[in-house]
Amino acid sequence: MTILVVVVLSFPFYYLSLDLPKYIVSDALQGRAFPSGADTARLFHIALDLPSWLGGPRVFFEGLQFERLSYLFMLSALFLLLVLINNVFKYVINMRKGALGERVLQRLRFDLFSTLLSFKPEAMHRLKPSEAATIIKDEVEPIGGFVGDAFVLPAFLGGQALTALAFILIQNLALGLIVMVMVLIQGAIIPRLRREQIRLGRQRQIVSRAFAGKIGEVVETISEVSNHGTAAVEKSLVAERLEALFGIRYQLYGRKFAVKALNNLLAQLTPFLFYAVGGYFALTGHLDLGQLVAVIAAYRDLPPPIKELIDWDQQRLDVEAKFHQVVEQFSLIEDPEEQEPRIHLHAAGSEIPTTGTIAAQALTVVSNTGDNLLDRLSLTLPLGGHIAMLGGAGEGAGCFAQILGGRITAFDGSLTIAGAPLADLPAGVRGRELAYAGPEPVVLEGTLRDNILYGLRLPGRNGEWTIDHPRAGAASPLELESRLADVLNTVGLAESVFRFGLARRLDPDEPTDLVARVAELRAGIRAKLAASGAEDAVEPYDPDRYTKNATIGENVLFGVPIDEALAGASLASHALTRRVLDRCGLTEPLIRMGRLIAATMLEIFSDLTPDHVLFEQFAFVAAEEFPEYREILARANTGTIDEEDRSRLLGLAMLYVEPRHRLGLLDADLQQRILAARHAFHDQATAAMADAIAFYDPQLYCSAAPLRDNLLFGLVAQGAAMAAERVTDAIRETLGEFELDREVYSWGLEQPAGYGGRLLFPAEKAQLALARCLIKQPSVLILNNALAAFSPAEAGALLARIKTAMAGRTLIVVAREVGLEHRFDVRVAFQGPKLAPMTDALAGSVGRTEPTVGTDAGPENEELTALGAVPIFANLDVPRLKLLAFTSERMNFAPGDVLFRQGDDSDAAYVLVSGSADVLIDAPDGPVVVSTVGANAIVGEMGIVTGDPRSATIIAKTPLGALRLRKEVFLSLLAEFPDMALSVTRLMVKRLQDNLTTVSRRSRDTH
Repeated sequence: MTILVVVVLSFPFYYLSLDLPKYIVSDALQGRAFPSGADTARLFHIALDLPSWLGGPRVFFEGLQFERLSYLFMLSALFLLLVLINNVFKYVINMRKGALGERVLQRLRFDLFSTLLSFKPEAMHRLKPSEAATIIKDEVEPIGGFVGDAFVLPAFLGGQALTALAFILIQNLALGLIVMVMVLIQGAIIPRLRREQIRLGRQRQIVSRAFAGKIGEVVETISEVSNHGTAAVEKSLVAERLEALFGIRYQLYGRKFAVKALNNLLAQLTPFLFYAVGGYFALTGHLDLGQLVAVIAAYRDLPPPIKELIDWDQQRLDVEAKFHQVVEQFSLIEDPEEQEPRIHLHAAGSEIPTTGTIAAQALTVVSNTGDNLLDRLSLTLPLGGHIAMLGGAGEGAGCFAQILGGRITAFDGSLTIAGAPLADLPAGVRGRELAYAGPEPVVLEGTLRDNILYGLRLPGRNGEWTIDHPRAGAASPLELESRLADVLNTVGLAESVFRFGLARRLDPDEPTDLVARVAELRAGIRAKLAASGAEDAVEPYDPDRYTKNATIGENVLFGVPIDEALAGASLASHALTRRVLDRCGLTEPLIRMGRLIAATMLEIFSDLTPDHVLFEQFAFVAAEEFPEYREILARANTGTIDEEDRSRLLGLAMLYVEPRHRLGLLDADLQQRILAARHAFHDQATAAMADAIAFYDPQLYCSAAPLRDNLLFGLVAQGAAMAAERVTDAIRETLGEFELDREVYSWGLEQPAGYGGRLLFPAEKAQLALARCLIKQPSVLILNNALAAFSPAEAGALLARIKTAMAGRTLIVVAREVGLEHRFDVRVAFQGPKLAPMTDALAGSVGRTEPTVGTDAGPENEELTALGAVPIFANLDVPRLKLLAFTSERMNFAPGDVLFRQGDDSDAAYVLVSGSADVLIDAPDGPVVVSTVGANAIVGEMGIVTGDPRSATIIAKTPLGALRLRKEVFLSLLAEFPDMALSVTRLMVKRLQDNLTTVSRRSRDTH
């Protein structure tokens, strides 16, 4: 209302600004105020002509006398003042109008978001995330912006137009009638022409929204586009949508510019009539020149308000159409009046009791296709108990879990908790007391801490949020950190968080004692490793010794590159590096090494497809660069390589690590020469390079290196048995003794999860979702196939920990299988949409590995000989054997070391190169040694093929050397060579038979 008052107050000043030019022209310029050649004229004379009964005329101010020139300047200054006053009015009106529009837009977006949160899960399936975001962010913006104009703009512009029109009519009736006719023509014709423009605008909005939805769909499924090679299809679909959008927009341009041309024609026609008709009246004495000038000036201000009013009317129709579309899109709630009002996080007085039952009566769910997901289910489950429901996510068990977790709300029958209908449970209580984890974990964009504590958030001030500590069972932030640590250990995420913390790069000025005590910590870690007999697990950095587990480039630098020009293969093109290598006589030997590496890579990987997983993990050279390196080698063989070719070959050598790649290209003499190059590089490095590289110092913390590298001041040794695990344990124990481990966990929790958890492994995403559920201490926890990302052994251990954490509270576990080693109060099995009779079956298998004898594969290399002697690899050619050797990991075990234990996850197979090992299987009266395997034997391949846990334990009997074959490489070869798959199958059958024979013989001997 206030803004309308301001609008009305602006009209008198606007009228005066129109009227004043008439006096400037007539009184000052033509001299009407100076009759008979008077020297001065009076200005600002203020008087009232009152009737005699009120005392007659009264003069309040006699005015001021001005000469003609001063008179002109004073009127001009007064006109300028009126212009400034009118602009102030416009500024105030526009600011208040903008504030009103933005406030309404803010409220509209908030109400739409609140409506979105109140949608039923079934309704959300019909709304794409990208479309919802586009509607709330972009499409409602014109609606909110128009609200500020809805009343103010017609009042302000209409008032200005009427004021200007009234002024023109007062000056001359004929000119006023001309203006009225032109305004009526504009008001009648242009809106009609714009109706089609409005229709096209509405169509453009629909097509644009569908286009945004398509882009969002492709972004969310980009991995599948790559997986199935449908990029061309998606491009064609997007091209069609863009073409349709272009056609609509082009028609819009045609309409828009046609209307604009007509509007400009009418605007220019009126001045022509003014000059012609007004000039006639001025020449005949019916209109003085000052009036004509004032009328023309007034008309100059008339078309803009008229045009804006016409635009306002079109915008009104546009906004009306958009508003109806938004309402239609968000009218997905079938009974909005039944939806709950916005509920505070702590709804008063209701919690789910720990006693009572969860009761379902004739519970039925029908899918959109008419299939029964649940068929008249009736069952009763105890609150406070642990319940196992056997069935997949798409079967009745998973459907029941989704109903209980609020993922399905459309069902027939009844479901009650402690006698209260589930549908009557307030949203705040449901969120606090129930927790649901499904087969597809939801990960929010933010840090791990943000994700875990999401369920504890409370609204705070200034858009910030606070944490509900009591809800997590903590009285303070310090206790919350302790609760976080417990939850991380429960879900098995503590190890990953600790690794993330160790990967953090700390600023030396960070408020922690860790940086200042880094030298003590290094000594403590070394002592821990020595005490456990794992001194060889870490190769320490030594300025005067070649670091065998580092690349050649890292050995030259002996520091962490900050500038990308010094990182990896780019180091070969750095000017200082090339000068040092030339001076130390290393350039040509390293180029020859690069040629050998390139030739080996081409031999090993040439037959693999470019998208093969082994390229990314093991190759020095990207698949698309293979043709280039083939050409480089061809030029090198003819002696025609240029400087760029030399740099690229030198770059390959910079990436070489002898213990990792094991191509036999680095001898002791070359190591010493590289060590000399290191000292030369440091001596010649200028102070300007301080920002390009951070050199290692045994006594200082290197801020450019991760925390783990600083604590070790070295590298984990390649080939040492369980080296990485032993090192991590030593770091954890040492930090714990210094009471600094909590800081590392805290830093690890700041690790970004990425959009949709793209920076995490599937198991880590599942653990994160479980941690989010457990931290809020729910009364009921529902796990609907939530452990599918884990191996059977990991899932079993995780479930045991969750059962312990949920002791005394309700736990419902839905899975295809739940082992009998897990004790549940109730076990329920589903067969499709109905309950099925419960049957428990235990199946087990044991295997053993026998020595195998092979023939020489040909190459002199010890590893190739060992691989070629394994029967299942007998039909592989030399490049494939080299691929196996190159992608494997050489490991050494002392007598008594365990290669793997029965029940462990099957992540690799082992080929014994030297030494021997015992094969043991668990029996009721203790482990049984079923066989001893020696050189050229393979163990562990059974679990890789079947996907089951290890069926036996392998312990080194003598000093043992082995090649660890990665699971993905082994399975890739099985898929490529059917004969190899057949050999593996035969070997597995034979081992099962031998193991059963051994166990049976031992059983007979015992009895």
